[in-house]
Amino acid sequence: MSFRRVNIVILLLIAVAFLIIVHRNLLSLNDFLKRQISDVDQNGLQPIDFIVNIPEKFRAVRTGEEMPVVLTAVEERLGGLIAAVNSIHSNTQANVVFYFVTTNDTVMHLKQWITQTELKDVKYRIVPFDPHVLAGKIKINSEQSEDIKPLTFARFFLPAFVPDGEKAIYMDDDVIVQGDIQELYNTKLKAGHAAAFSDDCDSASSKGMVRGAGNQFNYIGFLDFKKDTIKKLGMKANTCSFNPGLFVANLTEWRLQNITEQLEKWMERNVAEDLYSRTLAGSVTVPPLLIVFYKKHSTIDPLWHVRHLGSSSAGNRYSSQFIKAAKLLHWNGHFKPWGRASPYSDTWDSWYIPDPTGKFHPIRRSTEEK
Repeated sequence: MSFRRVNIVILLLIAVAFLIIVHRNLLSLNDFLKRQISDVDQNGLQPIDFIVNIPEKFRAVRTGEEMPVVLTAVEERLGGLIAAVNSIHSNTQANVVFYFVTTNDTVMHLKQWITQTELKDVKYRIVPFDPHVLAGKIKINSEQSEDIKPLTFARFFLPAFVPDGEKAIYMDDDVIVQGDIQELYNTKLKAGHAAAFSDDCDSASSKGMVRGAGNQFNYIGFLDFKKDTIKKLGMKANTCSFNPGLFVANLTEWRLQNITEQLEKWMERNVAEDLYSRTLAGSVTVPPLLIVFYKKHSTIDPLWHVRHLGSSSAGNRYSSQFIKAAKLLHWNGHFKPWGRASPYSDTWDSWYIPDPTGKFHPIRRSTEEK
């Protein structure tokens, strides 16, 4: 065989090899695209490989460990949840999956708000909450009726919403996240601790008194220390309480210690024995948490839970510079950022996405537009 023929054979072999490689790559690409399409499930868990309308630095594909963030979706507060989700999603590259715990009457509205706005690329799952699990565990009286809402207690059942998770963040819907949520998720929990909370004693409004009968930032503001059941626990009445509107949970430890069952037990005992303080400060969800996590919880970086922005005076004590430096803002209290009289509502406004259905309107805005 001549030298020229040898060269031709070699070139043909190279061409065949090249075509085989191209064919295999095309097959791999086809398989990859099929997998991406199949990843979309009926619960709304969606791939976010192609992200639009968010800062340039966060346009990269979000990979790595899934980070569960759990919020409750209440119909009349849905605008708050949307603003919170937008602030989280826009400020991180983390692979966040939102778990929206809600009731059937809110599901359609929530889905429309997400799919018809710039939030259409977030990963989320809608988790139904059955109020019947609270039967025999809550006591309603006329003074507290506004606070007794089923979804308020959803945080007690956290592992049930994220069954395969080892760790999760729970937060209320009246928050704005200004930092990278990955940093909060990485909060170190001490061995044996199932959750990390923010202690309230050092907050800007910690000197606020509740009806002249105790500080709402220690245990005596939430529990009746005259009751034998509380006395036998050996807890100090002046122990600093914590705020459960935001916490990082070790779900593995939560399950091992049967935290949910412990919380349910104290709810039932309160129904039978009326263990909560008569001057009850804040949410009725706090007392059982204070008992179960007494001196058994880790702490969150203070900048990751700047709170009490919804109180009558405490929110105004913060400087604008401090508000800008805060990683997470929480409008806990009576005045919400979508209402008329809340401080720093302009910060909340920058993350709010108008409701495409037209059902939700920030109160002050609709008032000003008239």
